[in-house]
Amino acid sequence: MKAEIRKLATFVEEVHSEMGRPVSPPTRKAAAVAVIRNPFAGTYVEDLTLLMEMGAELGDLLGRRCVAALGIAPETAESYGKAAMVGENGELEHAAALLHPSMGKPLREAVHHGAALVPSSKKRGGPGQVLDIPLGHKDAAFVRSHFDGMEVTLNDAPRANEIMVAVVVTDSGRPLARVGGLKASEIEGKDGLR
Repeated sequence: MKAEIRKLATFVEEVHSEMGRPVSPPTRKAAAVAVIRNPFAGTYVEDLTLLMEMGAELGDLLGRRCVAALGIAPETAESYGKAAMVGENGELEHAAALLHPSMGKPLREAVHHGAALVPSSKKRGGPGQVLDIPLGHKDAAFVRSHFDGMEVTLNDAPRANEIMVAVVVTDSGRPLARVGGLKASEIEGKDGLR
């Protein structure tokens, strides 16, 4: 692996009750997080190919870790998202290089397809800062019940010369979703929108 990983963490969140009402089956989200050395920390580099290649490796690794943490078959994953936080000596473009050109394809393979764009966010921060990972349905962007997010934090990351990268996969939408729109059962899955 090209990425120098200092730390890996996996989180699973299950919601069994919302507003005093049972959520059955529980809604579940898994986040897999990698803390890597930023090879370009403190310097401006025109060619970010190395980070793009790392993004592909991490999309596969973190996507598979999420599916395993949920204990589901990859094709039953419903939504996904990705995010990265660069430490103070990094730049937002380092996060973009990890997330955008190459991470999506291996992440989609880890969840057995995915026609919709993978929602993403990027930011600069330091140890203990919250990273928000936006979520959307993997096959149709207009499924409102799956507009969601998950927060992760690591008390010691990212350090100044690191990047914290996260992927989230779910096996459901929001608990008790009821704002209308396209239902997951109505997805055509042709264009990533409907």
